[in-house]
Amino acid sequence: MILRQRHLHILQGLLTRHPVVAILGARQVGKTTLARELMAAWEGPSTRYDLEDPDDLARLREPKLELVSLKGLIVIDEVQRRPDLFPILRVLVDQPRSELRFLVLGSASPELLKQSSESLAGRIIYHKLEGFALDEVGITNEKDLWLRGGFPRSYLAEHDEASFEWRVSFVQTFLERDVPQLGIQIPSTTLRRFWQMLAHYHAQTWNGAELARAIGVAESTVRRYLDILTGALVIRQLPPWHENIGKRQVKSPKIYVSDSGILHTLLRLRSREELLGHPKVGASWEGFVLQEIISRLGLGEGDLYFWATHSGAELDLLLIRGTQRIGFEIKRSSSPTITRSMRSAIETLRLDRIEVIHAGEHTFSLDDGIRAISFGRIDKDLKT
Repeated sequence: MILRQRHLHILQGLLTRHPVVAILGARQVGKTTLARELMAAWEGPSTRYDLEDPDDLARLREPKLELVSLKGLIVIDEVQRRPDLFPILRVLVDQPRSELRFLVLGSASPELLKQSSESLAGRIIYHKLEGFALDEVGITNEKDLWLRGGFPRSYLAEHDEASFEWRVSFVQTFLERDVPQLGIQIPSTTLRRFWQMLAHYHAQTWNGAELARAIGVAESTVRRYLDILTGALVIRQLPPWHENIGKRQVKSPKIYVSDSGILHTLLRLRSREELLGHPKVGASWEGFVLQEIISRLGLGEGDLYFWATHSGAELDLLLIRGTQRIGFEIKRSSSPTITRSMRSAIETLRLDRIEVIHAGEHTFSLDDGIRAISFGRIDKDLKT
């Protein structure tokens, strides 16, 4: 088992400052294991409820009566199955001198858990849990992590074929069981086809009209499908940045399958050899590195954008935090060079610098404000 100390430390800090902390992440990404590690390290009483366990559901038939007598840390797993609990949590944490702490685990975004944000406004904070990151598995395991993705059971499988089999099963279960449990009634075959089509658009800007024509539905319908998969945390939408610069800018989001292993499953890529020979290998590596940058810097969704103009200038990732503006370019090359697009981005967006993440072994300066960082040294060399 790989201990997730970085996430554990973050959650321990959040629980000292907030009465309710939510761990959000896709199914099987390791939320329950992380919660158990947290309970083991908790100083004081702790209680856990799994809302997929009939016995625990029965115990929470009268939730206020059940929870009011408890002390310390209360963990509620798969909370999206009982959104009616959120108003009760608000009542409990608002009691005078309440020292209760709630850790709720969910497989849906705050947008799909609207009742949590409405009922617990000012009382809840969210922590997004992705799959394993490079700092957790080690740089020597980079190739396995890229191919298999970060879902623990996929990454830790005995061999590549076993990993692929697990991911095939995950996709099927997600479509046939998990999506309906979120109250979404779309035929699994329709959503599977759409998800597979998105895999072929991975790392490209959203083109709803084209996808709608391919599936034979309205553009508003495919947009709804996209938002469902995004809300279930299996698709990432990277929003565009645009401002008044006198150039026509792209205003559609960029689409990524959140986990590289799931992407490869949707593309039917079983081995590293098949991946390296596939036309989407560059896009796959871009999404993989993008996730590592986000994980390494602890970036929030509201800080991140991409930028592109209709004349061809673009930036893979733009971090805007206060007055700081940092651009990131991702190049699957061992000898990156400065491009006209980089110079345009620095000038037009008034960037502090650009970091070019590449597949070579060394980190070096390309020019004033432009640095090439080896992906193998991302933990050591990448800083905001």
